Amino acid sequence: MDGTVLVADDDRTIRTVLTQALTRAGCKVHATSSLTTLMRWVAEGKGDAVITDVSMPDGNGLEMLPKISADRPDLPVIVISAQNTIMTAIKAAEADAFDYLPKPFDLPDLMKRTARALERGGAPRKAASAQSAGEDRDDLPLVGRTPVMQALYRVVARVMNTDLPVIIWGENGTGKSLIGKAIHDFSDRRSLPFVTVTAAELQDIEGPARVLARVRGGTLLIDEIGDIPAEIQARIARMIDAPGEYAPRFLATSQSDMAAAMKDGSLRRDLYYRLSGATLHVPSLRDRVEDIDLLALHFLDRAESGSAGARRLSDGAAKVFSNYPWPGNVRQLENAMRQLALTSRAPLITQTEAEIVLGAQPDPEPLHAQASTDRLGASVERHLRRYFDQHGTLLPPPGLYTRILREIEAPLIEIALAATSGNQAKCADLLGINRNTLRKKITELDIEVTRGRKMM
Repeated sequence: MDGTVLVADDDRTIRTVLTQALTRAGCKVHATSSLTTLMRWVAEGKGDAVITDVSMPDGNGLEMLPKISADRPDLPVIVISAQNTIMTAIKAAEADAFDYLPKPFDLPDLMKRTARALERGGAPRKAASAQSAGEDRDDLPLVGRTPVMQALYRVVARVMNTDLPVIIWGENGTGKSLIGKAIHDFSDRRSLPFVTVTAAELQDIEGPARVLARVRGGTLLIDEIGDIPAEIQARIARMIDAPGEYAPRFLATSQSDMAAAMKDGSLRRDLYYRLSGATLHVPSLRDRVEDIDLLALHFLDRAESGSAGARRLSDGAAKVFSNYPWPGNVRQLENAMRQLALTSRAPLITQTEAEIVLGAQPDPEPLHAQASTDRLGASVERHLRRYFDQHGTLLPPPGLYTRILREIEAPLIEIALAATSGNQAKCADLLGINRNTLRKKITELDIEVTRGRKMM
């Protein structure tokens, strides 16, 4: 890399790490803990790229971006933030940031993005009219620090101010409609209607005309497109082709992968191609277990807004929730937190209370009929393809091989231990590995070993 990078972060360790890494890569670095100093450097014409935190002692990094863009429109700014919500990603895009990464960030990934920023010399995007469109929507439960959610946030921020039709797919309860509403609320169409329609509203021949009259050039979200009969699908395709004078933006949600639905004949090929300008996959809660604590606290805070004492999860309760499959996803977790906010007796929610709440939940049902006959390799392949797709034109952070093996290894050992009632000798024999190797893995992966009734 060649160029001068301005680094602004109030964390001395981050400043040191970035300074050392960028210097080794061939850059000159000016680092500061002050936004005032950063803005003075920018005004003096220093720097070829900027890396800045959002929350600084003397201000907000995002709020400085419009001034940087006005003074030096070709200066690329990379935003890093510990505020891991979709709002941060959207506001970074609205403020004309070159890129956005959550903390904790992957250093090699940040270095690659910095190199691209230096090569492109900014290439600023068209700034959206930031106004204060989202300032009253900070309660959106689209929170998560996992890589899969951060990748989703970045894609949402990229597509929100385009006219591309978007397919949003994922299991029931993952927040597909919330993603659609967020795309509308932070787009250039935010002052126009947002209308959600179902198959029933398009049942008769006048249905499309009535819907278009309601949406009036805003955003039209077609709910569960994969469940709509073929005849109505044809009607929707014609509506997209001839939307009238005020063409809306088209979004669609589905519980299944629509590319697969097209292949098996349940979705019309022509409709799929009309809607698939961009495809967003909203991950299940099982695919982002690390976000469960964050979401649980969010829902507890919301449920207890205005009350005297906020409740929190004990370590035991957090472990119970992390191990539960959550077939109802985020919506089911929200309902469980509401119940606990009403019934728990102390500020710290116990493991017993968590188990009682989950014991009242319906038994998880198979999510897909094909799952029982699916090869593990096929399921992993689908997961990995979705993971790569969510990074768009970028590659995932380095170290993917180790991360994937670790994700598979931990649940495999946990389930095998449960199946053998915590007997490590039997578990090692079942897995076909040395007992000392098993003990080492248990320690490395921080797996809790308990003796109890067999699962299978």
